[in-house]
Amino acid sequence: MRKHAVEEYEEGTRLDKLLAQLEDSISRSQWQRQITGGGVKVDGEEAKVSYRVSEGEQIEIDPPEDFRPHDLRPQDLPIDVVYEDEHVIGVDKKSSTVVHPGPGNWEGTLANALIFHYEDLPRPDDGLRPGIVHRLDKGTSGILVVARTGLAYEHISNQFKERSVDKEYLALVEGTFAEEGGLIDAPIGRDPKSPTIMTVKFGGKESQTEFFVISESDDSTLLRVKPHTGRTHQIRVHMDYIGHKIAGDERYGGRPYSRFMLHSRRITFAHPKTGEKLTLESPIPPEFAELMNGD
Repeated sequence: MRKHAVEEYEEGTRLDKLLAQLEDSISRSQWQRQITGGGVKVDGEEAKVSYRVSEGEQIEIDPPEDFRPHDLRPQDLPIDVVYEDEHVIGVDKKSSTVVHPGPGNWEGTLANALIFHYEDLPRPDDGLRPGIVHRLDKGTSGILVVARTGLAYEHISNQFKERSVDKEYLALVEGTFAEEGGLIDAPIGRDPKSPTIMTVKFGGKESQTEFFVISESDDSTLLRVKPHTGRTHQIRVHMDYIGHKIAGDERYGGRPYSRFMLHSRRITFAHPKTGEKLTLESPIPPEFAELMNGD
C-alpha cells in the first residue's frame, strides 16, 4: 500500500491524472481501471476517476500487480551541510540540485544523498522525502531544513503550517523600483489553463510577500524578499504580478540568465528540542554577492 498526501500545487487535479503523474510507468487508463475497481481511496473512501483532489487529502493506493515502485536508492553524493545536531540538519542546496525524486528524475537528488549519509531519517507519505519538511524548486539555491527524527519532523512541519517560520530570500528581478520596498498582498491559485503554473487569481489562497531593495542597475534590481505565507511558487508569481519577473525564470516568462536567480538565504524557527530560536544561513552565492552593496 502506497500513500500520498496531496500538495497545494496538486489541488484540483483529477485523481486519475494525478496518479499518472506520480507514477508514469502506469498509463492513465490503467489507473482509471484501478480506481474503478476500488484500488484507490481518498481519506479512506473510494472515489471516482473524475474526482478532483484537495490539498492535505491522503490518497491510499493499492498498486496493480504489474506495478514496480521506484524505491529511493541511497547514493554517495556530496551534501553541503551548514548546521547539524541530533535533531536538525541545515543543507545548502545548489541551484542545479533536485530535492526529491519524481517522474523522469528518480536518482541523483538530495533525497538519494540524504539516506546514504544519514540513517533512520523520518520518511512520511510516499517515503521519497526523507526528513525534508519544506520544498525548494530545482533552480532555487540555499538553505533547506531536514529533520532527523519523527518528532522533529512533526514539530518543524507544524511551524511551517502555522507560518511561524521566518524565511528570507535574495532575488534578482527585472526592472527598477521607485520605492525602497513594499508588501504584495494578492491571492494565489492554480492557472486553469496550465495546471503546473500558479497565478494571482480571484478565489485563490491568501498570500503576502514583503520585499526590500538592496541594489539596482540600469535594468534589474536585487531584492531581499520575505514571504509571509508559503504558497507554491509564491515569490515567482508575486514578482511576475507586479511586473518584475525573476531573472532566469523562463517558466514564468523571465529573461534567460546564467541561472535561476532566487536564493534561500536564511530560515529561523524554534528548535524542536529546546524551543529556542534557531537561524540557519546559507552562504551568498557569487552570482548574488557581486550584485550586493554592503548588505
